[in-house]
Amino acid sequence: MTKRAIPFKNYLLKGINPVVRFLILSDVIVLGSAELLNPIFAIYITEYIIGGNAAVAGVAFSIFFFTRSVFQIPCAYIIDKIRGEKDDFHILVFFSILTALIPLLYLFISQAWHLYIIQFCLGLTTAFTFPSYRAIFTRHIDKTKEGTEWAIYFTMTGVSSAALAAIGGYIASTIGFPFLIVSLATLSLLGTLLLLPIKPYIRSR
Repeated sequence: MTKRAIPFKNYLLKGINPVVRFLILSDVIVLGSAELLNPIFAIYITEYIIGGNAAVAGVAFSIFFFTRSVFQIPCAYIIDKIRGEKDDFHILVFFSILTALIPLLYLFISQAWHLYIIQFCLGLTTAFTFPSYRAIFTRHIDKTKEGTEWAIYFTMTGVSSAALAAIGGYIASTIGFPFLIVSLATLSLLGTLLLLPIKPYIRSR
């Protein structure tokens, strides 16, 4: 039986085509930046939202996931309906920018209903980014490496999320939530910029 070791270069993203490479790097930063706040989001709510408690936090998360789940299929249908990948790319970049900027609104709110509106908006923007990202990733994934490249994706995003979750907790307790939220938005925008190098590889049909 032939031994099939995973080449170390895969962990450095050297054996992966440019589109998948930059998609992975983008999500490593974008998803990681979200974890700066996610694990301690309930603490932010209790400190900055009038009447904020565990129930408010639960409703806020529920609104986000419910909105994303309800709108994902219609958004994916729109993306698939238009021929070519250019629409996928433009939708991905545009809504990724919105998703990065929306958390800055946390700096200006004080009421639970303000929070719920923001969570709805985040759910709506990610309903567009999730299917468009995965559509491009799926089309460009290297043949015979599908399992490996998805494993690399989940490993790298998981490690970055774990690291930034710890960093986020430290920043919130030492510097404060406003700095943390600005850092989240900044990192997320930087991650979105890593999508731009894939534009030359996007297929028109």
